[in-house]
Amino acid sequence: MIEQDTVRLLRECDKGVKMGISSIDDVYRYVKSESLKRILSECRTDHESLGHDIEDQLMRVGDTGKDPGAFVKSMSWIKTTAMLAMNTSDNTVADLMTDGCNMGIKSLSKYLNQYAAADESSKDVTKKLIKVEENMSHDLRSFL
Repeated sequence: MIEQDTVRLLRECDKGVKMGISSIDDVYRYVKSESLKRILSECRTDHESLGHDIEDQLMRVGDTGKDPGAFVKSMSWIKTTAMLAMNTSDNTVADLMTDGCNMGIKSLSKYLNQYAAADESSKDVTKKLIKVEENMSHDLRSFL
């Protein structure tokens, strides 16, 4: 049970990291403010670093991870594209990214509770990812 919960939790973290990086990449070219660019760049770097940790943990348990589903990725891209087509302000970017952070925090918290038998290492990386999302959401507030 422990290994199964560990794998499932790490897969969800892997999916979340990839979705976060993809979302940042989707909006970055629209950003005008240097300070918002810095926030997004730093968060992307944090996601990449955690992604490497997650991949290492997945390899140790013999798994390759999980990509975000095509439907979820498509819906996210459509929402982002539609909102930015109407308004390319930093406010819109911050709004989109805050929504993404909040969804990530909610999902990861749910999985942390759902896969309670996961090992401590996978729980720790999940908590770190939640903290990155919380910090980004906080940092984006001044752009809303």
